[in-house]
Amino acid sequence: MASMAFSSVFSAPLHSLALPKLQLSSNSAPMVFLDLSNRTSLGSLKSTFIRDGLSNLSPILSGVSLKSRSFATTNAGAATEKTIHDYTVKDIDGKDVSLSKFKGKVLLIVNVASRCGLTSSNYTELSHIYEKYKTQGFEILAFPCNQFGGQEPGTNPEIKQFACTRYKAEFPIFDKVDVNGPSTAPVYQFLKSSAGGFLGDLIKWNFEKFLVDKNGKVVQRYPPPTSPFQIEKDIQKLLAA
Repeated sequence: MASMAFSSVFSAPLHSLALPKLQLSSNSAPMVFLDLSNRTSLGSLKSTFIRDGLSNLSPILSGVSLKSRSFATTNAGAATEKTIHDYTVKDIDGKDVSLSKFKGKVLLIVNVASRCGLTSSNYTELSHIYEKYKTQGFEILAFPCNQFGGQEPGTNPEIKQFACTRYKAEFPIFDKVDVNGPSTAPVYQFLKSSAGGFLGDLIKWNFEKFLVDKNGKVVQRYPPPTSPFQIEKDIQKLLAA
């Protein structure tokens, strides 16, 4: 693997930044992501990458210029006429839940983990936003996933206790799922086909987020480092629509 220093990746301005190589895997190999839409400090992102064991990177896509833009690119060709309301999932207690119960509500869907460097900030902010907007027709749907660094290894009861006790999470938490690979949960197949992410449809890491409108259509996709607080304005617009 090339010995390119991590800091050099972030030393250039965003408009000329060369993308590092991504080691993509459907199992547990670490993945690298860059947030192109939000102004999170690069130093903060660097710390998160290093903390999650992503400091050894290999540059391959040299010459690719990054410009600040929305991370979500709607893939009209891949999207179907289905909506999120057509799917049934299992909740954290193993009970079937038809997502049609959320018709008329704005949804933020996120793959969560209990041992990630992003866990504390995301759970804290998600709980705050949920408390603020839940009476206005807003729901957060959390899907635990253990595909990124093995950072969600617990059982469903352990995950539930962790989220509800430590972070006072009151939003719905569902059964642990795969979000990439041959065993991808159908609901995530729908989400990814509706809004392809940068460098393809793969979910890049824990806490990638999808914003869904009242009609069950995906309207935006956010990379893992995106703070839930930075999505608040988009949530407000959909609630007002």
